[in-house]
Amino acid sequence: MRELKILVINNYGQFCHLIHRTVRDLDMETKIVANTTSVEDILEEEPDGIILSGGPSMDRVGLCQEYVESIDRPILGICLGHQLIARTFGGQTGSGEYGGYAEIDVEVLEEDDILKGLGPRTSVWASHADEVTVLPEGFLHLARSDVCEIEAMRHPERPIYGVQWHPEVAHTDKGEELFMNFFEVCENY
Repeated sequence: MRELKILVINNYGQFCHLIHRTVRDLDMETKIVANTTSVEDILEEEPDGIILSGGPSMDRVGLCQEYVESIDRPILGICLGHQLIARTFGGQTGSGEYGGYAEIDVEVLEEDDILKGLGPRTSVWASHADEVTVLPEGFLHLARSDVCEIEAMRHPERPIYGVQWHPEVAHTDKGEELFMNFFEVCENY
């Protein structure tokens, strides 16, 4: 696979720099970008793909909704990024019943693009303080768990994906595979 340029949008999550390091360690060019950067400035970077990091609050996502709506590149939303994608397309989010970080057993319903080779079940590290509660209309439901029905999803036509869990942390099985699957989407887009 050729070296791709992946922008990591900083939503002030504690793992933003770990996402960046993971992407770099997988031999991709990467850069952390403030979520207040204009769409024009992001496009000037000529990214092959965009990752929306996790973060503490939907109030601090900056221009991420604009990025999702108007940037025609593959996008992967992690945790808060996943929730923001859902909201952008008419889905709903809410407080999770289980709260903070924990190991979760995820059932892969559809090994679509980013989840290729991860099923039928995988162990992940996730926070469910907030989660997607209603899938956006038309979205494909990719994974679920006993604590959250919508662990992963994708847009029906555009290469936009969301996962509730953190593939960048060591506690997540096959996290690097998920990133490599996303890079493959970026390479072929």
